[in-house]
Amino acid sequence: KMSAVFLLLLVSIGNVGAVLEKGLPRREARRLSCVRCCGPSEQPVSIVSSRYTRMSSDPAYSVPKVQPTIDITILKGEKGEMGEKGYPGAVGKEGERGLRGFNGRKGQKGQPGPQGHSCKQLYAAFSVGRKKTLHSSDYFQHVTFDTEFVNLYKHFNMFSGKFFCYVAGIYYFSLNVHTWNFKETYLHLMKNEKEVAILYAQPSDRSIMQSQSLMLDLQEGEEVWVRMFKRERENAIYSEESDVYIIFNGHLIKPAVE
Repeated sequence: KMSAVFLLLLVSIGNVGAVLEKGLPRREARRLSCVRCCGPSEQPVSIVSSRYTRMSSDPAYSVPKVQPTIDITILKGEKGEMGEKGYPGAVGKEGERGLRGFNGRKGQKGQPGPQGHSCKQLYAAFSVGRKKTLHSSDYFQHVTFDTEFVNLYKHFNMFSGKFFCYVAGIYYFSLNVHTWNFKETYLHLMKNEKEVAILYAQPSDRSIMQSQSLMLDLQEGEEVWVRMFKRERENAIYSEESDVYIIFNGHLIKPAVE
């Protein structure tokens, strides 16, 4: 019996070895194939570097590129003080004209103006006087007036002493003054800044009324006024508070456009 049991054990061990021999791969199949690493004149290359070369050439084993970044907020210092204002730069070239903008909103309706005059564009007239005497103190002295007789549409400015032409056309002007005893009387009738007529009286022991008149063709915006002209002698015109001896008149004869 012992011989038979021993024989059965040997047979079982042989079968197990056969099964294991069939299931496991042979040692020769797991061996690495030979790879040329260097030639006669080349240096030997390690197995690790050769393996890395093969892996990096394969897209499946490519090594990603590493790009380092720097956090600027870590390196940023404290804010410095504001520097001095620099000199202005040169003026640049004028740019091209831009496109036309959109139309703005319609404004509110304004208040109605004063009632107009149907004859305002066809008439102009004034008559002013002076109650105070006047001595020339400068080489040229402007004559102003303090009494208003007629001032149609306020074309004569009492503050400046000038008639302003609003209606172009032919005008008639006259100037009447009272001379002073033993004093010269010398005045200019002015159109804008140029004298156009002279009123003159020599010194005398008697005071007299003296006058001058003329017609002028005026354009809109022109002015007519009076000034005194001082020479070597004393120049003056006489008047009284109770009466008017100095009078300046003017009126439109024919408008330029009817």
